[in-house]
Amino acid sequence: MDNTATATTPRIIPRAAHSISRANISEHAVKVLYRLREAGFAAYLVGGGVRDLLLGLRPKDFDIATNATPEQLKDLFRNCRLIGRRFRLAHIHFGREIIEVATFRGHHSQSDEIEQSHMRDGMLLRDNVYGTLAEDAWRRDFTVNALYYNIADFSLVDYTGGMEDLASRRLRMIGDPLVRFQEDPVRMLRAIRFAAKLEFSLDDSVAQAIEQLRTRLFAVPPARLFDELVKLFLKGHGLRTYELLRKYDLLMVLFPTTDQALKQADTFSDRFIRQALTNTDQRVAENKPVTPAFLFAAMLWAPLNRQAKALQAQKMSPIQSIQEASLESLNDQSKAIALPKRFRLPIREIWSGQFRLEKRQGRRAAWFLEQPRFRAAYDFLLLRQQAGEPELDELCEWWTQFQTVDVHERKEMCQALQQSRYKPIKRES
Repeated sequence: MDNTATATTPRIIPRAAHSISRANISEHAVKVLYRLREAGFAAYLVGGGVRDLLLGLRPKDFDIATNATPEQLKDLFRNCRLIGRRFRLAHIHFGREIIEVATFRGHHSQSDEIEQSHMRDGMLLRDNVYGTLAEDAWRRDFTVNALYYNIADFSLVDYTGGMEDLASRRLRMIGDPLVRFQEDPVRMLRAIRFAAKLEFSLDDSVAQAIEQLRTRLFAVPPARLFDELVKLFLKGHGLRTYELLRKYDLLMVLFPTTDQALKQADTFSDRFIRQALTNTDQRVAENKPVTPAFLFAAMLWAPLNRQAKALQAQKMSPIQSIQEASLESLNDQSKAIALPKRFRLPIREIWSGQFRLEKRQGRRAAWFLEQPRFRAAYDFLLLRQQAGEPELDELCEWWTQFQTVDVHERKEMCQALQQSRYKPIKRES
């Protein structure tokens, strides 16, 4: 199929020829689809929900496209809230679940404000034009995200060749990737995210466009990049994402100081980051909480250590050097990605906690064990050990046991440590 043409005749895949069943769609999404149809509007499940269902995955979100306007949706659903400035969307609330409904979008050429909808470098500023189903399909980003499930007859509608790309496990841009990435450079990160999540390969045209335009990401507001980073690394596909970011030299945009360290053949930092992301992916798979603070602490560990050692060479104490280097590292990183204040202190406490974990004499160990950030600092210490940092085995073993014994045994462990005769206490199973 010609990817540059906006064909108006789609390929229709009947119910018997695809694997999507209403049983696998959120019951609330099905209710919205049927309510729209009964009211005389077109109603399609679209985007990642359709894509994931076809791949045998379980979608987390179900998005709907329709020819109903936001105002008509507001009148039709009492539990509807309209959001957005760049493009008005309807959120239909069912308790904690939100079904997002969007009016078909059209081509920008239809807008009377087209000259105001682009920046001088080609980046889109406004995108608020309503259109037809065909126009909505052709303005989406990737072909595999432009498949529509029609509730009227349970068929699939494919204007862009998404079914072929899905079968080939290929991520292909709708339209010219050079133009689409200039319109919105963040699409390059979306390409990486989808390729990592779906284990798809990038189409050659997409890969080549990233190589030419990756520096355009420097123009994206740092606050927006933070939101993208969370999607990239904390959704269960962090390690694969990291590998692709390095392959296409995009890490330099997100973590420039870390990228510099890695490009200087810092093999430990690479192992450390890989181990951190492996652990994070495992926690996501087990439905355990993950936090950007721990991720940033791991990603910036190498540049932090370099800055701390440079300060110690200037006769600064270890703890002061860590504290000073923490501020410098976070300030440098914030130029690339805006880091919310609520994460800055936990990151610094994880780093300073590495120093405190080494100081176990007297009452220091018992005091630190009771601090709110102890667990994160301890987990970070174990991560360093798992990545192969030398001479941490005894320290990790000591703290692991210290948490399991009673107050009397903790006192004995500290006393034995002071007398340089600490040995793990043998406990009967």
